[in-house]
Amino acid sequence: MASNRPDSQRSIVSRRKFLGAAGGAAALSVAGCLGGGGSGDGLSGEVVISGSSTVFPVSNAMGEEFKKKHSNVGMSVDPTGTGAGFENNFCTGSSDINGASRPITEGELESCRSNGVEPVEFQVASDALTMAVNTENDWAECVTMDELRQIWKPDPAQTWSDVRSEWPDNEFERYGPATTSGTFDYFTEHVIGEARSHTDDYQSSENDNRLIQGVQGSPYTIGYFGYSYYEQNKDSLKALSIDAGNGCVEPSLENAQDGSYPLARPLYIYVSREEVKNSETVQEFVRYYLEQSATDFVSRIGYVPVSDEIQQQNLDKLEAITSGDDGGSGNTSSDNQSA
Repeated sequence: MASNRPDSQRSIVSRRKFLGAAGGAAALSVAGCLGGGGSGDGLSGEVVISGSSTVFPVSNAMGEEFKKKHSNVGMSVDPTGTGAGFENNFCTGSSDINGASRPITEGELESCRSNGVEPVEFQVASDALTMAVNTENDWAECVTMDELRQIWKPDPAQTWSDVRSEWPDNEFERYGPATTSGTFDYFTEHVIGEARSHTDDYQSSENDNRLIQGVQGSPYTIGYFGYSYYEQNKDSLKALSIDAGNGCVEPSLENAQDGSYPLARPLYIYVSREEVKNSETVQEFVRYYLEQSATDFVSRIGYVPVSDEIQQQNLDKLEAITSGDDGGSGNTSSDNQSA
């Protein structure tokens, strides 16, 4: 049984380098003065991003591109996990933006507001949560939602043959996100059917690369993480198709976009209203992020872009905040949107 204490690392390295790094070493923060090129437009200071490891590659890539245009801006991106990012960074005012792989909770919203932080929600992409096994696994190709529950619920199936009699009589070796992860929250609610209900008999980490390493290590492993991490390691992993009652559907950007993949989910960033309103640097970075969120820039990173309609809603919301026409409300998911 593993500890559910998350691992984290801070970065502004390229997505490919980060996803390819085995375990991710020390935290790294890049100061604006180290950037090359870019415009001398007067933007300066630092944008600090915490939160979801699933959203991390998107935010990190956005930060890299923004920095090319604004060389005096520093970017700090730390994949703390959704919940840990809200609790320890965003709601305390330590970060300007928190990535999230599920909507903010009422408790998190209250915590933020008690500290004078008003969260503003923007959907920036969608993901296909991927269930992966070892490439030596030649028996499992597709699993039902009920079988996933058997594998991951409290008091779970112990061996593969406990789930299907024709599967090997070998114990599961499970790898999954820490309890501070929004992916953990999403999975327990949408697969197990009860929030926070999950086996403790698994190896956990906030570092998705460590989960991937674990699944690569034995024929009897199984683990789950965001699609982009699978896509970057697909030669050494095998993704399972999911059957939610309408046949087996493999994880892919296309299947996530058309809604046929059962574990497709929206991804968000939450931004401090005051920082957006008062910091030109944060405001311009968020605007850039939203403008790119509906383009193939996002799909090249391994995610589904938002629709043009959602992008326009996001930009309208940003404009309302910066002009003061939003009435002082952050317009969070808990207030106005469904997940």
